[in-house]
Amino acid sequence: MEVVALVSGGKDSCFSMMRCLDYGHKVVALANLIPLDDAVDELDSYMYQTVGHQIVVCYAKCMGLPLFRRRISGSTRDHALKYSVTPGDEVEDMFALLSEVKWRIPSVGAVSSGAIASDYQRLRVESVCSRLGLVSLAYMWKQDQTLLLEEMIRRGIVAITVKVAAMGLKPSAHLGKELSQLKSHLLQMNESYGINVCGEGGEYETLTLDCPLFRNARIVLDDFEVILHSADSIASVGILHPLAFHVEAKPGSSSSIDDGTIARESSSCLYEVNGDIVQTDVEDKQTRNPTPTSDAYPSMDVCISKTGKTLFSIGCWIGEPSSASKGLKEDLVAVLSRIQNQLKEDGLSWANVLYVHLYISSMKEFALANEVYVSFITEKKCHLGVPSRSTIELPLVQAGLGNAYVEVLVSNDLVKRVLHVQSISCWAPSCIGPYSQATLYGEVLYMAGQLGLDPPTMKLCPGGATAQLELALRNSEAVANAFKGSIFSSAIHFLVYCSAHLTSSEKEEVEHKLQNSYIAHLDSSGTGSYPTILYVLAPDLPKGACVEIKPTLYVPADNGYSDDDDDVEITRELEIGGSKPASSKVLSEWSARYSDLRNSCCLVHTVAGKICSAIVSITNDIVSKICSSMEQLHQSEEHLKAIARFCVFQIAKILIDNSFTWDSITMLRFYYSVEHSVAADVMSRMFSEAFAELGKATGGSLIRTDGVPVFNVLPVSGSGCSASMLDILTCELLASKA
Repeated sequence: MEVVALVSGGKDSCFSMMRCLDYGHKVVALANLIPLDDAVDELDSYMYQTVGHQIVVCYAKCMGLPLFRRRISGSTRDHALKYSVTPGDEVEDMFALLSEVKWRIPSVGAVSSGAIASDYQRLRVESVCSRLGLVSLAYMWKQDQTLLLEEMIRRGIVAITVKVAAMGLKPSAHLGKELSQLKSHLLQMNESYGINVCGEGGEYETLTLDCPLFRNARIVLDDFEVILHSADSIASVGILHPLAFHVEAKPGSSSSIDDGTIARESSSCLYEVNGDIVQTDVEDKQTRNPTPTSDAYPSMDVCISKTGKTLFSIGCWIGEPSSASKGLKEDLVAVLSRIQNQLKEDGLSWANVLYVHLYISSMKEFALANEVYVSFITEKKCHLGVPSRSTIELPLVQAGLGNAYVEVLVSNDLVKRVLHVQSISCWAPSCIGPYSQATLYGEVLYMAGQLGLDPPTMKLCPGGATAQLELALRNSEAVANAFKGSIFSSAIHFLVYCSAHLTSSEKEEVEHKLQNSYIAHLDSSGTGSYPTILYVLAPDLPKGACVEIKPTLYVPADNGYSDDDDDVEITRELEIGGSKPASSKVLSEWSARYSDLRNSCCLVHTVAGKICSAIVSITNDIVSKICSSMEQLHQSEEHLKAIARFCVFQIAKILIDNSFTWDSITMLRFYYSVEHSVAADVMSRMFSEAFAELGKATGGSLIRTDGVPVFNVLPVSGSGCSASMLDILTCELLASKA
């Protein structure tokens, strides 16, 4: 991509440009924000470094690039972490500056910045990029600062300190010193006082005088003065004010810019960007783009399911779609509209949605599905952060379910923490659009599906399924670490999607790799047992990936838990109307018939008495034991009823044994293989009848009987607790005492 680089003069913005070149991008312009008054060195700003701004004008000549500059007229008006467009805010000056760049150089597609650890700065750059239709590049984001500092020095960045404001850094001794001279002292101060070695906490600021990008010339600082802002005896604050400087040509500079990675201008240009802030075409389109409705498709039979009360899932799909369905777009509009209406009926909105499972009939129409998706779910509608998401292809049409099936996880209250990094970095794959890497609600972290993408390039790694799995695990761990969790010690449940394009031997290799790279390193000391792991075979995955993983983690609150806390939580659930499973004649009869099979088909993992994950695996062997005959097994409704009763009994038993209520179910899915030629509506009816039988036998005390399913039936190419995925049917359960 062609890139405009945000430059402050500091080491970070220069090194960010170098990283852009490392990953094949082309820097075509520089953009810089400066104070209104040239005599002012520093502004009271969390966004911009302005110390040394007098020298940045030299960068155009040193690099042979056009430099766009704008004076900062705004101030900090929106103090929230997540930025909302605010007239008069200093962020709007960045918007105006980059708008001008895009207007003059239409080929620009990305913006580079030196963000390392500041969410405040990153989110504001991403906000501006989103409004302008640009991609944010932040290749130093979340990188180890000690390693970054060492690499900057090793790769030839010559930068001096122009501000110090931390314990152990003195204006008289350390201002004007090169990074290479200060490196050992900074590392020592990090060890002694915990300062950020790259100055991310405002401990110091730098000015780059030379680096490999300065191919025409270097900057020489001839004279300066030290201005003391605070003479505090513990942490003095001082800045370096440049008085005289000049540009010194480099030998052979006239022919040193011909490799194509740095765009060469016949003459360096300086553009002063003034004027009012004007809405862009991209921003205007986002504002005017109305949310579609399903009114245009009244003939569609749109079905819905719903679990739980406080934290619950809503599933939606097209019933009997053969005559009414017009394709993916229409089906997805109808499904999302129905969910939107259900949320409204419940007094909720998209802001209450924590997670979205998007199932589509063809991954070839992924872009179209995204287009519809973003017309419903936007950052504006989700002020606390957009939901996390997983998207896979399922054989929906083959099962008679239309072209789109959506399941959303919803909370009644607006209390969640969302991690949404849209910048491309070396940290983890970016999420450019209205879907986030992870959402924390209560003590459960719901992570978006992770592919084996190389974060800085956003391309699938070479090496096939096992290499992709290993990188997907690494990406998941990076996201977990952002919440002070780990997939190795915090996992509740692991869902592994495998592409149906994999051979049998490749599936075995995936399971073997998961065993060696993940399961063998699990630490169950914090949870008491190992997470449940489920494999699902999908016809296709995003980007043609071989594997996609979706971890669910337990992230305990800071104050910890006790047995008393658990008891209080259970009592509260029951008091607000939770239906705790109890013994009944039907359950007793089913128990006598099925209980001896439990150990061979059920995997259960509970955490702190508050979270329960379970898998019920129905194999051919299990079916042979619960059905009287194997003849015409998958065509016989009697056999299907027996399988459904068995699954419902196992679910009830898991809830009873672990003191969970039916209302605590947050997700309940039944995966079945389309190889068995059973329509989804038939499977759904069998389970509805089994639940109804249980509800009737208990007088409705165990489970609601309003006719709305508490489960979702999903057709797949295969599923199971092993990568062979040969189950007849697999049940996936998650319950939480939210």
